[in-house]
Amino acid sequence: MTGARKLRIGFMPLVDAAALIVAVDKGFAKAEGLEIELVREASWSNIRDKLAIGHFDAAHLLTPMTIASTLGLGHVKVPFVAPVSLATNGNAITLSPALFEELGQIAGQELENPAISAQALGALVRRREAQGLEPLTFGMTFPFSTHNYQLRYWMAEGGIDPDRDLRLVVLPPPFMTESLREGHVDGFCVGAPWSSVAVDAGLGVILHFGCEIFPRAPEKVLALRASSVETDPQLALALVRAIAAAAEFVEDAGARGEVASILAKEERLAVDAKLITRTLEGRMIVNAAGDQRQATDYLVIRRDGGCRPNVRHAAWLYAQMLRWGQARYSLDHLSAAQGVMRHDLYDAVVGEASWSPEPIGAFAGPAFEGGDLPSYLRAFPIGEKI
Repeated sequence: MTGARKLRIGFMPLVDAAALIVAVDKGFAKAEGLEIELVREASWSNIRDKLAIGHFDAAHLLTPMTIASTLGLGHVKVPFVAPVSLATNGNAITLSPALFEELGQIAGQELENPAISAQALGALVRRREAQGLEPLTFGMTFPFSTHNYQLRYWMAEGGIDPDRDLRLVVLPPPFMTESLREGHVDGFCVGAPWSSVAVDAGLGVILHFGCEIFPRAPEKVLALRASSVETDPQLALALVRAIAAAAEFVEDAGARGEVASILAKEERLAVDAKLITRTLEGRMIVNAAGDQRQATDYLVIRRDGGCRPNVRHAAWLYAQMLRWGQARYSLDHLSAAQGVMRHDLYDAVVGEASWSPEPIGAFAGPAFEGGDLPSYLRAFPIGEKI
């Protein structure tokens, strides 16, 4: 395409990259004068680092990681901005069949309620400690990730201190299933389709959908360096237009087959299209017996204002970082975290009328009101206080 703006954008092989991948492969980006090379990466740290040093012009990135880099947490300080959200929800907590069975025996009932499964896990952790057994090990995708916070929140409701009572390890999403097969982990929290891959291989049982822990978890954004947006805001606006159009296509039930086929390609997710279709429908097979569960909000791409960056989500994520000792409290940090979510750029293209504010929520614990973080954190018996 003559005169097109050439970009390199990094992504991870996850269904929540759908709007970005479809924007490129269906021509929505081309219509905005963008010629995008999508680069599949193996780890979140690779994507972050390549975006930070300019090897990527933009990236499919964990929302908490975007904030952490801006605050200089766990990495050199490189301010990022998010002019569009790529996904809300989309994760699942998956266990080995042996651990799932053991928790069911302890609970003496079905485990679909996270409060029940958390108490069962707490009882098992204490029993293993009394027996002198090794702590259980769970995989998550990155310390600054919703996956980490979903696991920790759930575990803490069962009386578990995740930093003392068991092990949380970082694994790239495509490595989760093999780590379960090899016995390196007892369970994990990961984005689709990797829990389904484990289930289809007979290696995992989906215990909880991420939306059963947090109904509206801010998952992925399209991240750009703040400096590049200041220099060329029109590029950010073109990307928002392309991704918003692609996200609408992804949400169209009539397009699910085509979307799944696009994402299933070897250079994209390289998994069976049926796993992707199940994710888009929120209709998940949860065990080797083929039992299914459904959740309308398993993965939200565009509907209910899902593409609009939300400053309240940023405050909530910063609160999770504070709770687990990843950050120190300051109003300047809170403001900087909220500043990552550039809804002004989104609104300039799409319009604020598309936004429907939804509470983040959780299956237990105090409500998050967004203002008084110290009081919110003091309400938890496990975690740091400020």
